[in-house]
Amino acid sequence: MAPSRSAFAALVRSWRDRLSPVDAGLPVLPGRRVPGLRREELAQLAGLSVDYVLRLEQGRAKNPSAQVVGALARALQLSRIERDQLYRSAALLPPQDGTISVHVPPGIQRLAARLGDVPVGVFTADWTLVWWNSLWSALLGDPAELPAEERNLARAMFGNGAALPPVRPERGEEAFAASIVADLKDAASRYPADAQLDRLVQELRESSDAFGHYWATATPTPHATERKTIRHPEIGDILLDCDVLLVPGADLRMVTYTAAARSRAADKLDLLRVTGGRSVPALP
Repeated sequence: MAPSRSAFAALVRSWRDRLSPVDAGLPVLPGRRVPGLRREELAQLAGLSVDYVLRLEQGRAKNPSAQVVGALARALQLSRIERDQLYRSAALLPPQDGTISVHVPPGIQRLAARLGDVPVGVFTADWTLVWWNSLWSALLGDPAELPAEERNLARAMFGNGAALPPVRPERGEEAFAASIVADLKDAASRYPADAQLDRLVQELRESSDAFGHYWATATPTPHATERKTIRHPEIGDILLDCDVLLVPGADLRMVTYTAAARSRAADKLDLLRVTGGRSVPALP
């Protein structure tokens, strides 16, 4: 028997009620009576509208896409088995082995959510951003405002994706660009059956001479701590240490930006944490 919309709706509601807002990195105010996530919070975490989440939970939304189901699975911090169950309940095939996974394990999400003082973004092997915290949005802009396909770093750098925030790597933009292409080339060698990755590479090779040059010459190099200057529209330039942490067994990259305690950059991060990056007063 084909999966029903009511089965999908029941799973989403059940798993939303199960997830603690603390584990999702959300503030919990005194007097909160809801043990799990509110519908508005799930919508925020998944990058969906509240109305659409409501229609999904009521069984009124037809045929959610694989991107929507994947976003819900990450927001609900599902295990791989649960994620596959959610896909099947939506009459979709779960992600297949041999393709780049966009699944962020619950433990990694809980860890990243607890790093509330640090901007954190989690990228897949092809440098697609699939998870971020509120301080990342305050520092670099809210990725939820972009279509999912435009959250790919390589497409933003070389293709027709959304413009990158003004970030100046200390070792130079060319070295940074070469390292991203080298990572993409390495991913292509490890995931030859990934059609989406193949389309991305072909698109960039056809549209960008620079990408073609780096593709032909770049070799994989380990990511090391690098200082980057980010030009924020409200607080100006902020110099931060950028680290890329590999997640064993998941082929994910956790990118963090940090500053030394009591430094001017740390003060600016504190200001972003309080204001969310909107209409902040200038620091003296």
